Amino acid sequence: MSNQYEHIFTNTDIRRLLIPIMLENLLSSFMGTVDTMMVSNIGASAVSAVSLVDSINILIIQALSALAAGGAILCSQYIGSSNPKGANRAARQVFLVMTVLSVSISAICLILRVPILRFIFGSVEADVMNNSRVYFLYTLLSFPFIGLYDAGASIMRAQKNSKAPMTISIISNFLNIGGNAILIFGFGMGVAGAAISTLVSRIFCAVVVTIRLRDTSQPIYINKYYSIRPDWDLIKRVLYIGVPSGVENSMFQFGKLAIQSTVSTLGTAAIAANAVTNILENLNGVAAQGVGIGLMTIVGQCIGAGRKDEAVYYIKKLSKLAELAIITSCLIVFALCRPITILGGMEADSARMCFEMTLFITITKPISWVLSFIPAYGMRAAGDVKFSMITSCASMWLCRVSFTIFLCRVCGFGPIAVWIGMFTDWSVRGIIFSIRFHSRKWLNHHIID
Repeated sequence: MSNQYEHIFTNTDIRRLLIPIMLENLLSSFMGTVDTMMVSNIGASAVSAVSLVDSINILIIQALSALAAGGAILCSQYIGSSNPKGANRAARQVFLVMTVLSVSISAICLILRVPILRFIFGSVEADVMNNSRVYFLYTLLSFPFIGLYDAGASIMRAQKNSKAPMTISIISNFLNIGGNAILIFGFGMGVAGAAISTLVSRIFCAVVVTIRLRDTSQPIYINKYYSIRPDWDLIKRVLYIGVPSGVENSMFQFGKLAIQSTVSTLGTAAIAANAVTNILENLNGVAAQGVGIGLMTIVGQCIGAGRKDEAVYYIKKLSKLAELAIITSCLIVFALCRPITILGGMEADSARMCFEMTLFITITKPISWVLSFIPAYGMRAAGDVKFSMITSCASMWLCRVSFTIFLCRVCGFGPIAVWIGMFTDWSVRGIIFSIRFHSRKWLNHHIID
């Protein structure tokens, strides 16, 4: 099958697409770790506040990212079908939808900032809540800029240009870390300093990516932003792909919030330990997630060109690459766990719990993560988004959330219950997605004309 014709993507094309995405994700997560270490030096209440608010922020960021990815899939399929005009029209609608949605979300969060925090984290200590209010105020103002960057970066990746988003992200991350150093340690601004530097770095990303999209030498470009008007047919197609993925990601984050609420009852030490463990778990998965993000562009173009067998081939090939990335990343992060807890100035109890949870993740993640995520990236790119949404939401709430809460509140497991529930979720989801992938039903979707 794979030798019947010349592939749409050569090995060189794949490397050029995936390596920048993987490096971007790795650096962003590493910088997130450095960011957390900086904040942790302020105190346990500060790092706990940042962790709790980021669980809300990530919910919104993931939803915006999923919607942007839906638009990128549409653009990829148009490019695969040799229809650059369709790709440009779709890109303009993605940009419009992301702008309107992200501004609206930011406004709602601004108005309901305090009630949201009280509703979700009302039982936390007073210092944690006060820091949470400050951190949330500044970070919610960055949502429109996140939306613009996600739209632009996804459109660039859809046309095999992952180097530009990587470069922008690298500069942005260094701006963020530099801003933290100045505002936290130089001016003693605490969590406000961390939030302001994050806001500035996200504004930078949005401005630069918007300028880069104006380059008319690219297959897809967007200029005359003021002239963009709604094309409801294209918007429906963008939403058809993006909304289920957005719901899936949002439900995933809602689940994490439910778990976070349970963890918040275990004390500040447990909250801080789980916060750092979340950072480390994200760090050991970002390389493989980069493979999945790149896979959407590859499969999207294959589907657009009508080469379904090749889409299957690439999902299998990149799943093997993702497994190698997971194993390597887990081992490296586990080796760095103790140094990170020491450099971060974590208290002894928090550091011990963090090490135990990271050890559990290092053992279990290579077993189940790839099958539960990578094939799903490819199937979404073919338009099979509803099945993924239903499966992921059901598995997450039944296995991860319910099981974690049961282990914590009934069996007294402590924060390790979070990761036992997560492993159970990954395992169930991996089995279901493997069956779906081999059935080939995910290929029976039609998105573009």
